[in-house]
Amino acid sequence: MTPLPLDPLTARRFMRRAVLLDAPAPDIATALAHHGYIQIDPINVTGRMHDLILRNRVRDYREGDLLRHLHGDGSLLPAARRTAFEHHLPTEHTLVALTPDAWPYLLAAMRRRMHVSSAWSGRLSPKQKELTVRLLAEIAARGPLSSKDFADTGRSRHVWGRATLAKATLQKLFFHGRLLIARRGENNRRYYDLPANVLPAKILSLPEPAKKETARWEALLKLRQRRLTPLKRTELALVADLVQPIAIEGCPTLYCLRSDLPLLEGGTRPPGGLALRALEKTGPEARFHLPILLAPLDPLIYNRPVTRTLWNFDYNWEVYVPPAKRKRGYYALPILAGTELVGHLDPKADRERKKLRIVSRSVRRGHQVTDAVRALAGWLGLK
Repeated sequence: MTPLPLDPLTARRFMRRAVLLDAPAPDIATALAHHGYIQIDPINVTGRMHDLILRNRVRDYREGDLLRHLHGDGSLLPAARRTAFEHHLPTEHTLVALTPDAWPYLLAAMRRRMHVSSAWSGRLSPKQKELTVRLLAEIAARGPLSSKDFADTGRSRHVWGRATLAKATLQKLFFHGRLLIARRGENNRRYYDLPANVLPAKILSLPEPAKKETARWEALLKLRQRRLTPLKRTELALVADLVQPIAIEGCPTLYCLRSDLPLLEGGTRPPGGLALRALEKTGPEARFHLPILLAPLDPLIYNRPVTRTLWNFDYNWEVYVPPAKRKRGYYALPILAGTELVGHLDPKADRERKKLRIVSRSVRRGHQVTDAVRALAGWLGLK
């Protein structure tokens, strides 16, 4: 395949469009189908990761809307009506929201985890095997339950320290696909149920794909998520019929989906139905120039080498970096303005005082972020 040469500005503009930052989707389902998955993270400093990702991609998105989409608002969502579910990506421990058709591609990874040594996701210990009988029986009889419903099970060594034996066992059963998250409770607590009560029967009955089919699905998922990304040689061999190599000075060869190529010309229809040329006259061109506060794990910046070479911005999420070594802050949000990443902002939501505090900021001269900060505060219901 002959690489398509692009200058960096055109590539950046293309990437903005391709990851839905110029023309937001009309609803969560459309954004999820476009990106393949949305990463879920429980840390809530200034809104959770998945909410920060989707507030820039879905019209009128409210804090907590993704979990309501997954599990219903108030009452438990029946399996037949679910259009998404929570699980981990096959080759890593990243928790994401997926559409139900992803289920059969997770089966091999689920089975593999049952036989490896891991305190978090691997094989059950003898005590956990013994407890599993009780956990599955009570969940089958009573419906979704959390670890607090089995507080009498004692403690267990865990990847994050010590947890109850029930919590560690439930988590492994989730990794193995024997239980799924049916809803979220107070403080983001997980309530597990049997897969038959979470996913439609027609999904659970789908056959497991061949190994090569699953590998192709994983490579395609990476492309759908990031839209412009490097590919390993093995990944490229699997999706060569679907991709276009892109040559950008100073960058390694990047790849995009051929179906995204019309975005370079502005003549395709993004999620929402309007042609980009029409949208640019009625909103997105103005939106393009407004500073946007990105989530720390936003698809636009997720691949650090691409962010560094294409966007000239070396960003690292510092939640797990020791405080003395942090350069930007615990939960710093990158600032996107047009085709430039112009700095970062480290905000913290003070829910008790109903204020959004700015812990630190660094913004390139000539760029104003006051409106972006006010928009984030208003979205969080803060001043």
